[in-house]
Amino acid sequence: MTSPGRTERLVLPGVLTAEEAAVTVAGIAALQRADGAIPWFTGHHLDPWDHVEAAMALDAAGEHERAEAAYRWLADHQLPDGSWYAAYADGDPLAPTDRGRESNFCAYVAVGVWHHYLATGDDTFLDRMWPVVFAAVEFVLALQQPGGQIGWKREDDGTPVPDALLTGSSSIHQALRCALAVAEHREEPQPDWELAAGWLAHAIRRHPERFLDKGRYSMDWYYPVLGGALTGQAARERIDEGWDRFVVPGLGVRCVLPNPWVTGGESAELALALWATGESDRALDILKWIGHLRADNGMYWTGYVFEDDAVWPEEQTAWTAGSVLLAVAALGGDEATTAVFGGERLPAGLEPDCC
Repeated sequence: MTSPGRTERLVLPGVLTAEEAAVTVAGIAALQRADGAIPWFTGHHLDPWDHVEAAMALDAAGEHERAEAAYRWLADHQLPDGSWYAAYADGDPLAPTDRGRESNFCAYVAVGVWHHYLATGDDTFLDRMWPVVFAAVEFVLALQQPGGQIGWKREDDGTPVPDALLTGSSSIHQALRCALAVAEHREEPQPDWELAAGWLAHAIRRHPERFLDKGRYSMDWYYPVLGGALTGQAARERIDEGWDRFVVPGLGVRCVLPNPWVTGGESAELALALWATGESDRALDILKWIGHLRADNGMYWTGYVFEDDAVWPEEQTAWTAGSVLLAVAALGGDEATTAVFGGERLPAGLEPDCC
């Protein structure tokens, strides 16, 4: 088990003690396969985005070798076009269960790689992962539409799906900025990426009509803030606009309206978005509220149906625990985590001449 001494940066009064954080980190580590894969839970599938989220949590806890193994899994199993399949049975690279290749799933490797580098200073790792990040970004940007938004995925047969998701594109915005940070550090400028990031940010900020309407989902509410496209007053106004619709005081954040269901992952991500806007007090409240989702083994239940007083689904996912640890790390001032989610030092891309 991770020693409490390694998780002191994950101490947050009212949320986690060092000992509790160590148990949670050990729970994520116990799900990791020998080849580095981190499925949702044993017997379920792995998807590349949540795999990276769990790896980032391991880095925040000082488990750098385990995190590196997770990135090595991505490097070893990247497809020739720079992508990964959307799901693999129990993390088995030979057993994909969804052969679609989703753009935001593939982009997120850039966030994880830059986070790992900032946590370790390991240039050898960055050298090894640069071709992986480069190929992934090129795959993603081949799906960018003329309006700047990013198409959702490619089907198994390679057919592009041009419809864009606001949550996914917002996550890709953060990933492009991290990829540009990697390129800048390596002194390998990528002007096309800068243009793409600028067009994408503009679409998120100014053109909601370019995205599918998923306004019932809380992620579409806060992800433009979490992904860094909205900052400052615009970010605060967006958070305030949706607060009463999505936040259930004392319990957490609804996943989708009007369902009476709060979820740990969305709640922790909202806490990260609140922290990024300077609202650490409200972020802390959210993290305290979702303590009711913490299981005896230190992992977190995915969600809770409050009208039925029932945990649902009855699963404890690596990415839910990971998102909680990352939110705690940000509030605690962990440098790598604050850098990738705060975004002040990330390249911003080039703002297009539009509107």
